[in-house]
Amino acid sequence: MSCSRLLIPLYLLSISLLFQLGLAIDLDSYSIYCSQSSFLAGGPYNKNLNNLVRYLDSKTPLTGFGSGSQGLGQNRTYGLALCRGDINSRDCKACVDQASNEIQKVCKLKKEAIAWYDVCMLKYSNLSFLGKIDNKNWYFEESTNFWSNPGYFNKEVIQILSTLQKEAYVSPKMYAAGALEIGNSTTLYGLVQCTRDLSSANCNICLEEAIGAVTPYFHGSVGGKIWGGSCNVRYEIYPFFNA
Repeated sequence: MSCSRLLIPLYLLSISLLFQLGLAIDLDSYSIYCSQSSFLAGGPYNKNLNNLVRYLDSKTPLTGFGSGSQGLGQNRTYGLALCRGDINSRDCKACVDQASNEIQKVCKLKKEAIAWYDVCMLKYSNLSFLGKIDNKNWYFEESTNFWSNPGYFNKEVIQILSTLQKEAYVSPKMYAAGALEIGNSTTLYGLVQCTRDLSSANCNICLEEAIGAVTPYFHGSVGGKIWGGSCNVRYEIYPFFNA
């Protein structure tokens, strides 16, 4: 299969897609992970966590990524927030605001949590994780529709995601998105992204693991999301990101 069919950047797509005003962000679909370990309401960890979340909420929309820690010793909390590389600061703030509210409601008094939305993620922990690959926390979601030839389709998915991987891990945003023409008049859209606390090498490793899960988990499904604590991949047969 020739790589020349890979359309990166997206401006090589049709004019109708190029000039669309932007896709509306979805804040209704999300997944949240909560740990079992808890902290005392109103205690030092609670105060540090509240300060950290406020910090991430204010810092992240400026560049699309924020990370940091608050407190000392056993009451120290670490966190990050990441917005998808194609969205503007207004939509980034809206998503991080929503994530910070929901994560503290769903994971009330839990020391560790991750909230995944289509356009942002928020993560915090009492353990130092910044700069390290999180290969324990994953969320998988697949389309209920399937391609008639799953083997062929999965090869095309791996093709586009692997090509985007090579672009993302060396880019400042650690983000890449593009499209690939497959079959008869079908376009496959893909997106990959890492949290920017990772080194380029660790971003590459994380994406390699995520892409490697496509075939066993999404065999022939025409859409799939793999959201992790350190990187995310997604593919669809419709445009889901902005040019």
